[in-house]
Amino acid sequence: MGQEQSYVSEDTPPLTLPERSLAAVAGHIKSGRARRIVVMTGAGISTAAGIPDFRSPETGLYANLAALDLPEPEAVFDLSFFRENPKAFYVLARELYPGARYRPTVSHVFIALLARKGLLHMLFTQNIDCLERAAGVPADRIVEAHGSFATQRCIECKAEFDDAKMRAFVAKGEVPRCEAEGCGGLVKPDIVFFGEALPRAFFELSDRAKEADLILVMGTSLQVHPFAGLPNMADEDVPRVLFNLERVGSFGTQADDVMVLGDCDAGIRKLADELGWRDELEKTWRELVGEEEVERQMQGAKKRVAALHDEVSKLAEEVEEVLHIDDKDEAGQEAEKKEDQGTPVVNPGEKAAKTEEKTQAAIESPQHDASPSKPDDQSQVEQVPKVDGTDESTKKAVL
Repeated sequence: MGQEQSYVSEDTPPLTLPERSLAAVAGHIKSGRARRIVVMTGAGISTAAGIPDFRSPETGLYANLAALDLPEPEAVFDLSFFRENPKAFYVLARELYPGARYRPTVSHVFIALLARKGLLHMLFTQNIDCLERAAGVPADRIVEAHGSFATQRCIECKAEFDDAKMRAFVAKGEVPRCEAEGCGGLVKPDIVFFGEALPRAFFELSDRAKEADLILVMGTSLQVHPFAGLPNMADEDVPRVLFNLERVGSFGTQADDVMVLGDCDAGIRKLADELGWRDELEKTWRELVGEEEVERQMQGAKKRVAALHDEVSKLAEEVEEVLHIDDKDEAGQEAEKKEDQGTPVVNPGEKAAKTEEKTQAAIESPQHDASPSKPDDQSQVEQVPKVDGTDESTKKAVL
């Protein structure tokens, strides 16, 4: 499901790892040289959990928001809009509130295993879903860069609001109000809205990234700053591993960068295999979420792969159609030109048939070399395991 590769020159030797591969990363961990692992996560780590993209018109969440006549989907996280129409946010909150519908993925549980083994120095996450906490990552090892649903307070007097009461309001889709005497202000979870500063903890603890002896980045585009700068804070000889659909940020520019491009959970499973943790990982995950949720997430993975294959097929058809139209246009122009010159015109279909005949003969010839050319860094490419027999390297082709 994807490719593991590095974009530095093949001639550039790693500074720390024996080679740029997950096997080498696993060896680094097992040797005891990686005791301060810093993990950074984004929305991609929660994809398998089924958390929808509220901007997509194909999800029920977007439909709910659209029904509220928002000026734009992002307005639901705008503080000024929240003051005028808090109901819109609480429609979203009822969908995403921790424990309501969504359960941790294998990737979340892997981070919890790192913590349990005393290897997690700090987790920085852009996610607000609290699935890391649900997986068992200790709260003192988590920096929620964009806040989360874990706590809530009044937007006016900043008084904290009771967790149980908040959960009850969210379940009913109602807007909570501050209970402090004489206040009555709107209450919202401690999620960073547009126009608000990032949590103080992010700036106070960001130096933990400098202390890392291994960095793991999972499912983030690394486009939103200052979070996007975290992977660059470690020393240049610190190995960095990216689990993501595509290369992002500065990954691929340092000698010990390893990129596992494809589904996050598939890449994490491969690392667990290399570490000898796979059985423990799967057992812990299954016990946490239950067999029904395991089956749902695995079926979701199959659907994502199938959708990607459909997308590639559609793209191939569109390309073929465009090429066919271009061929027709060129053939028509050539025919008109020959008619003007008094030259006998060859039927385009007849010409195409003869060309195809020649091409087939060339392919069948023993002298014909039909093997694809290899990229310069082929020696650094390693296939990520397949999900149910489907090769998700197709995903990279689409992106």
